[in-house]
Amino acid sequence: MEYAHRSIMVSEILEALDVKPDGVYADGTAGGGGHSFAIGSLLGPSGTLICNDRDSDALAACRERLKDLNCNLRLIQGTFSDLAENAGVTFDGVLLDLGVSSYQLDCAERGFSYMQDAPLDMRMNQGDKLTAKNVVNEWPEAELTRIFFEYGEERYSRRVASAIVRERQRRPIETTLELVQIIRSALPPQALKEKQHPAKRVFQAIRIAVNDELEQVRIALDHLVEAMNDGGRIAVLTFHSLEDRIVKSAFARYEHPCTCPPDFPICVCGKKSLGKVLVKGIAPTAEEIAENPRARSTRLRVFERRIES
Repeated sequence: MEYAHRSIMVSEILEALDVKPDGVYADGTAGGGGHSFAIGSLLGPSGTLICNDRDSDALAACRERLKDLNCNLRLIQGTFSDLAENAGVTFDGVLLDLGVSSYQLDCAERGFSYMQDAPLDMRMNQGDKLTAKNVVNEWPEAELTRIFFEYGEERYSRRVASAIVRERQRRPIETTLELVQIIRSALPPQALKEKQHPAKRVFQAIRIAVNDELEQVRIALDHLVEAMNDGGRIAVLTFHSLEDRIVKSAFARYEHPCTCPPDFPICVCGKKSLGKVLVKGIAPTAEEIAENPRARSTRLRVFERRIES
């Protein structure tokens, strides 16, 4: 299957990163290279573009798409939480697009989609050991309940987890559509009438658990902010409220790190601001959402690093 993915908010990201021709920039979630191509097209021969992704299929597509760029190009396979360490450089700009690519959603055998039948997988890196099948068939009922509620914000998390455990006691749950049917059977009639697919929240929760997505975001931001050059910018695209809260909280902490009680007349903790929040959760334009409905929940946040002399 061809690696196809429509990049979101490209013009807003380029404006946010303020790309300098001789700068060092990284796309921490390069996917098929859409955002990377836009950034790399603004770089000159002395500029550097680092493309990172945990999916080998994505990097192969990215390499092909970016082969004619006129800048120094590096491709790294790994999680974006390890980007700062693996790259071994300081950055003028970094982009993290936290969405699942259209290729991963539409490629049935990857097991991300609740619309197509496939083995339960959901690994962004096919070399990882933990799969959705492991989670569904092996994790305790209490842990399934927790991730469905916390990661999927599923109101009927207990009912769904209980239904999964009952079914797996009869036989292993092997495929995505088997899981969809179990989820449907556990939900009350009113939930099945909602606009969104009844399995969406549970599939999101399992995917986040398989790929440890939320912890990866926390680690990545803390490492990257320390690896930014003065004036360097971190731009993050989020796609659901859990990610967005993490990014919003981290950026606010970097800008105002003081932990002194509010009634202290002066700061005694000694923690200094790391920079400034430049963009506070803007959404795509109505035109872009109309052209690409998958963009409707996207938010862009941007932080600029400032190093005190």
